[in-house]
Amino acid sequence: MRITDRKYRWRKLSCSVAAMLLVVMMILPEMVVPAAGARISQADIDKLEKESDKLADEKADLERQLSQLAKDKSKALERKRLLDQRIGVVVNEIANTEELIANYEQLIAQRQEELSEAQGLEAEQYALFCRRVRNMEERGTISYWSVLFDSSSFSAMLSALDSIYEIMSSDQKVIDNLKATQADISQRKAELETNKAGAEQARKDLVSKKADLTNQYAEAEALVYEIQNNQAEYKEVLAELDAEEERIRKEIVEMSKKLAEQQAADAAKAGGYIWPTDSRYITSTIGGRESPGGIGSTNHKGTDIGRVGYTSPIYASKAGTVIVSQYSSSYGHYVVIAHGSGNTTLYAHMSSRKVKVGDVVKQGQTIGISGSTGNSTGPHLHFEIMENGVIINPLDKNGAHPRKGYLTGYTLSSSA
Repeated sequence: MRITDRKYRWRKLSCSVAAMLLVVMMILPEMVVPAAGARISQADIDKLEKESDKLADEKADLERQLSQLAKDKSKALERKRLLDQRIGVVVNEIANTEELIANYEQLIAQRQEELSEAQGLEAEQYALFCRRVRNMEERGTISYWSVLFDSSSFSAMLSALDSIYEIMSSDQKVIDNLKATQADISQRKAELETNKAGAEQARKDLVSKKADLTNQYAEAEALVYEIQNNQAEYKEVLAELDAEEERIRKEIVEMSKKLAEQQAADAAKAGGYIWPTDSRYITSTIGGRESPGGIGSTNHKGTDIGRVGYTSPIYASKAGTVIVSQYSSSYGHYVVIAHGSGNTTLYAHMSSRKVKVGDVVKQGQTIGISGSTGNSTGPHLHFEIMENGVIINPLDKNGAHPRKGYLTGYTLSSSA
């Protein structure tokens, strides 16, 4: 009877061990332990996606406003302002999406590295568990039951039983830890797949947004062509543009005079001018000209520099203080820098501005990015130099002859 009981209990214990082993065998292939010190987290992704949602809402609001103005020709300038503003939002959407993709790629790489590292740990944990099972089997055959049933007294048997429970409890902890790890890693794997899907969707969104940006540039430029090619219908709009440009110049003169004394000492240190872009291709010079394509003034007040695209940096031609940084229907996004003694430079039609009023800028510092905002039908920089209220031809500053086309190696001073 005693032998029969021992065999029965041993089979029961063996079945329990086999069951535990089966559970572990099922969960181990899924097990991964995350690496520490990750630089990108899901919170970074969530923040960018929230910003993307905000930009989408802003764009939708602008589109709603544009649809209300679509047939009102008297609101043409307001419509162009909204079109330029919508372009700015899409540019920000593209930058946001590119950052989102970069974060996704880094997060995916981190998690894949964690999975690779965990494979080695998985092998170690499985080997440890197998050793524990073998040890338990050996103890069960040799000592577990003999200790319990060959004990000299009841108290000795209880003491032996406590030891067995302690060993089995330790083994159960291994199982519990493996189960907990499996649940955690299973979740991480699901998150990894979600990240991969998110990255793929972001790449598709980026292609779509870049195509959208191209279409929006075309729509904004088409409106300017419409205004200029139908001057009778837009007579008041064109007059408003001319008046705005003249008002801006008067404001520049007044603001420059106020700063003249303050900057008198700095003026001597400022030196000459440098060319404000990397491009040396001139499309229009100062003075009388044929209106390009029927667009723009025939008495040009500045120098237009072409072949700058929508992403070229615009540089401060001379050190000074920013006295204007804003949007207007004529100049689009433009910046004016005062250089002391009634001397200013103006940079117009930029897609974005990098400085604000009151900023003290160095010669050659980036103050904006090229574009086609305002009364413009293509990306270019409208550049003006004014000295004592009089517009100066920048090409005359070192005796250069103004001409349309390339100015190979041309600079306004040796510091360019």
